[in-house]
Amino acid sequence: MPDRRILGAILSAAILFVPACASNNAAGDSASEQRSGLRLPSLPNPLARNNENYDVEGIGVNGYLWRASLDTISFMPLAEVDPFGGVIITDWYANPQMPTERFKLTVYILDTRLRADALAVNVFRQVRDETGGWVDAQTSTETAYEIENAILTRARQLRISQLED
Repeated sequence: MPDRRILGAILSAAILFVPACASNNAAGDSASEQRSGLRLPSLPNPLARNNENYDVEGIGVNGYLWRASLDTISFMPLAEVDPFGGVIITDWYANPQMPTERFKLTVYILDTRLRADALAVNVFRQVRDETGGWVDAQTSTETAYEIENAILTRARQLRISQLED
C-alpha cells in the first residue's frame, strides 16, 4: 500500500499547483503588464496563531523575455531549459558557412519584470586547432550585448502585440 500513499501525495501536489497555472490578468492592470510568470497561491501558515495566509514567492520568469529568448536563439540546439529558474543553455552550434568555429549560449532571465537588467547572456566560442580538436577562444562582449538587444526587441514586440489584441 505504500504506492497508494505516494500516488496520493503526488495527486495532492498536482491539485495544489494546477490553480497556479491559470491566468488572472485583468484589463488595465498595469502590474500584470509588467510582470508575468508562474505564481504559487497563498497557503495557510501552519506556524501562525490566527491561521493567516502568507504569500509564496513566485518561481517564474518574465514570459515575454522567456518566449523572446527561445525565439531569438531557436536556430541553436537546446541542451537545458529551466523556465522556473530562468536559464536556457544551448548546445554547441557551428554555422555551416564557418565550420571551424562554434558557439554556445547561456541565457539568464533574472526577474519577472520586462526590463533590460532582467536579462544576461554569456557567449562561449571555440575554434578548431590544427589537430581538428576544439579550443576555447575569446568572444567579444559586443556579441553578448547584441544578442541581449535582439531578445529585448523581440520581447517588446511580443508585449506590444498582446496589448493590441
